Amino acid sequence: MKTLKQQLTNYALYHRSKRNIYTHFIGIPLIVFAIICLLQRVTLISEPAVISLATMVIALTCLYYLMLSLSMGLIMAVCLSLLSIAAEPVVSLSTELWLAVSIGSFVVGWVFQFIGHYFEGKKPAFVDDLIGLVIGPLFVLAEFLIMLGFYKDIADHIEQNAGPNKA
Repeated sequence: MKTLKQQLTNYALYHRSKRNIYTHFIGIPLIVFAIICLLQRVTLISEPAVISLATMVIALTCLYYLMLSLSMGLIMAVCLSLLSIAAEPVVSLSTELWLAVSIGSFVVGWVFQFIGHYFEGKKPAFVDDLIGLVIGPLFVLAEFLIMLGFYKDIADHIEQNAGPNKA
């Protein structure tokens, strides 16, 4: 299994334009929110507590993130839990509205992604490695935390191996 630095650096190779990274700050959360909304209606276990497919996917994804980094994994667990809570009102809508909001969020999120990659001039990372679909949300978190002055060692590693961010 690749380390956190390796995963983030590999993803960063496709994301050096600041405009691309900024579009990801919008696009990736929208996509993740949409996926949670869609998966939340699929019940895997109903007794003694209701466990949805979204809950299972979030748990497995957080487990992977925790294996990469305890601190970032915990932060992602909080973020994904908050998105899951935010999805509840959407999940309780009529089927038509639930699908409209979920699919609409998914499409708008991908529009932001593709606009960012237009600025970047590179294809999305997941085209070459599907793990990019899981690393994307973690990368957005890492970039945000780096902007706040945290994880300087990760920022240095990414810059040394993927190059500096471009305007």
